[in-house]
Amino acid sequence: IMSRIDYSVWDHIEVSDDEDDTHPNIDTPSLFRWRHQARVERMEEFEKKGEDMKKSLIECRRRLKEAQKKVQEMSTSTTDDAKAELSKAQAEEKKLKKEEREWEKKMEEHTREEKKMPWNVDTLSKDGFSKSIVNVKPETVEESEEEKEQKHKTFVEKYEKQIKHFGMLRRWDDSQKYLSDNPYLVCEETANYLVIMCIDLEVEEKHALMEQVAHQTIVMQFILELAKSLKVDPRGCFRQFFAKIKTADQQYQDAFNDELESFKERVRSRAKIRIEKAMKEYEDEERQKRLGPGGLDPVEVYETLPPEMQKCFDEKNIQMLQDVISKMDPTEAKTHMKRCIDSGLWVPNSKTEEGDEKEEDVTYEEVKQEQGEAKTE
Repeated sequence: IMSRIDYSVWDHIEVSDDEDDTHPNIDTPSLFRWRHQARVERMEEFEKKGEDMKKSLIECRRRLKEAQKKVQEMSTSTTDDAKAELSKAQAEEKKLKKEEREWEKKMEEHTREEKKMPWNVDTLSKDGFSKSIVNVKPETVEESEEEKEQKHKTFVEKYEKQIKHFGMLRRWDDSQKYLSDNPYLVCEETANYLVIMCIDLEVEEKHALMEQVAHQTIVMQFILELAKSLKVDPRGCFRQFFAKIKTADQQYQDAFNDELESFKERVRSRAKIRIEKAMKEYEDEERQKRLGPGGLDPVEVYETLPPEMQKCFDEKNIQMLQDVISKMDPTEAKTHMKRCIDSGLWVPNSKTEEGDEKEEDVTYEEVKQEQGEAKTE
């Protein structure tokens, strides 16, 4: 099942570096969809397995009933042929009784497994929640992408302060009271913004704060998923969620914590990608600033120079450079000096004594000439 999960949904999570600009296209449900889909498939497969076993048990019992009836009818006959048939029927009855016990055993095992299964957001509506107590109908109007973007932007502009306040709450009672006082916050837009908050905080290395807001993000996500399961407006069922989570057993708490830990790992992963992207952009910008007149990067050119030439630039010693070049192969030396000039690592004299401009290639000849003159003195 896991191999079929589409991780590309994470490609939609792109958050602006401008903290005042909330990205309208962020698709919060996709953060949870990969786990949710896999869980739904496992649950469906488990339920189908149970239904198949139930059908097999019913069919086995039907055949056993027929066999028992046949045995009863044949018991009154005394002919040899009838006795042979009776023996055959009794053998079939015995076989079916054994088969029935095996199917019953399998059904019992399946029931035990079902009870051991961890609770999750998909099983909430099946245990402890009643649709009858929720009378708010969900909106069924399909929105276009443009409408969703505008709705998100307008909502955040209006309620950003309240969303941030909810994100910083810790206690169940405080969260429930705040949502009771501000029921409009129970929506996808709040969940979207909380996800952005989490990623921003992780990028800023505020790890403890990120974990706090992540907790509230999962609270909101559980409420939204519960609303979908019950087919009601989320504003009409958040109280039921809190009633359940506050009285839940260890199994349910473990399910909530499992969702939370998984989400935090996803946030860390997205933050890491964002940091790496920002670092690459910064390095590219710095490299562009460094490029010399010939379009080469002085750092990259420096790293390709022989160690003895690197030492000359480290010490900014022209005499040492002249000495090193004089001992090198002329073609190799000229190539290195040309790259140094094109990268700005070496800036040649721009004018001669007569005031005429020199060609850049003359620099190497100049160094050689000065070195030659120095040798003849």
